Amino acid sequence: MDGIDIALLETDGESFLRHGAWSSRPYPEKLRSALLRLTGDGEDLQPYERQVTDAHIECVELFCRENNINLAAIDCIGFHGQTIRHEPLRRRTVQLGDGARMAQALSCLVVDRFRDNDLRQGGQGAPLVPAYHKALARSQGLAEPVAILNIGGVSNVTWIHDDELHACDCGPGNALIDDWVSARCGLPYDENGAIAARGRVDEEAVAALMKHPYFSISGAKSLDRNSFSTASLQRLSVEDGASTLTAFSAEAIAAASKLLPAPPLEWIVVGGGRLNKTLLQMLQRRLRVPVRTAEDLGWAGDAIEAQAFAYLAVRSILGLPLSWPGTTGVPAPATGGVRHDPT
Repeated sequence: MDGIDIALLETDGESFLRHGAWSSRPYPEKLRSALLRLTGDGEDLQPYERQVTDAHIECVELFCRENNINLAAIDCIGFHGQTIRHEPLRRRTVQLGDGARMAQALSCLVVDRFRDNDLRQGGQGAPLVPAYHKALARSQGLAEPVAILNIGGVSNVTWIHDDELHACDCGPGNALIDDWVSARCGLPYDENGAIAARGRVDEEAVAALMKHPYFSISGAKSLDRNSFSTASLQRLSVEDGASTLTAFSAEAIAAASKLLPAPPLEWIVVGGGRLNKTLLQMLQRRLRVPVRTAEDLGWAGDAIEAQAFAYLAVRSILGLPLSWPGTTGVPAPATGGVRHDPT
């Protein structure tokens, strides 16, 4: 819930990728604070959805002005919206964002509601980025099997080998660490993992956190950013708590690696967590194969999520699958997304 990522991508929805400008803009602090308090249960979400949508509309307009892009030349916009609740076992996912409103405001075709059809078909509704991860890996010519690890609020991995694609949410990514330092230091996140680096890992606490039932589930699975609690760590100092939660994120990823069909030859880390040096060091020790970041391959790490939903929007328009049994647990490859044409 840091803000809005936006990226320009030219693609055929398959292997052709040409990357353009990208940007990331924080939410207004008042809106971000309100979003963090939402539970998705019994609240009137309409005012927040309008604010989120309008913030995205403004972001697109500003992005086009700053990069001298003619909005009329854009074929479509992939609009994921802001997730505030994801409960796949209840067949429920809540993203704030009104694609029809955006289409009208920008006079451009918009695709949204990417997760809904997957959930209706019996899938988890997440993760959805594996299709784009595969296209990225193939464009780079990476040796396979390879794992692309996205560390956002939640961490998820995409395992790629030949025609096989497997994915799942690993566990917490940045969310618990962010919430911990926010509550105790008033900081939005632990920059470079500096706070965690000064602390000591409580290994017993990590072991206790790893007893969560989620980690005993095999196959496709997904999480909400609030699936785990830090209540058991309240006795720890700021530094020790940050260090322990960082170790928990790394341990959860290492546990997920054991569920993959074969060990990856290397891991490529994307998402905000790639900037946490302490987390990367902990991952390197646990995974014991090369761990590289998006930038090591010349990718714009902060743009990948936005690029992914531009890519998925094109696939949606072309009627191509967005998810597979090995990525979300859906029984058969599933299309997705809702198309909104401006009148």
